[in-house]
Amino acid sequence: MERRMVVTTRDVDARLVPVGTPITIPKDSFITLTQSLGGNYTVVHQGNMARIDGTDADAIGFEPEVLEFADVDGPEIVLDQVWQALDTIFDPEIPVSIVALGLVYDVTASDHQVNIKMTLTAPGCGMGPVLVDDVKYRVAKVPNVERVDVELIFDPPWSRDRMSEEAQLETGLFF
Repeated sequence: MERRMVVTTRDVDARLVPVGTPITIPKDSFITLTQSLGGNYTVVHQGNMARIDGTDADAIGFEPEVLEFADVDGPEIVLDQVWQALDTIFDPEIPVSIVALGLVYDVTASDHQVNIKMTLTAPGCGMGPVLVDDVKYRVAKVPNVERVDVELIFDPPWSRDRMSEEAQLETGLFF
């Protein structure tokens, strides 16, 4: 995506990247949009990189992205739809989904609950809680999902070998 300057139309909550500290970007602020994937936005404000959630897209002149799923017959959770939701969550620093990055290790579902085991590219990543909240929010949109449990694990540790070939090419890590 080409970087572009936008002006906020209202105060908007954001989180500093990579530490995850909450900030408020004031109305009428000039910000540089650097990434708009998965319905979330990575911006630069006063020299700091920040992430704006897709639910606040109107504050920067965009329509919020809405997840849509095919109708499901019966009470079962369709795991393909869970994976579809997970694939809309993008790392705030790398323009690649958490699925393509290989951060999601396991997904199971039963009794209207989805259990997800995932990791981060680095154990101390300050955006970890933000990504976990994104996972819970977006997976809860899947039909028949009432609860989402996310467990952050670091064994086995993440490595670039877990990335899809497309993600490796996108990030220049394919060799």
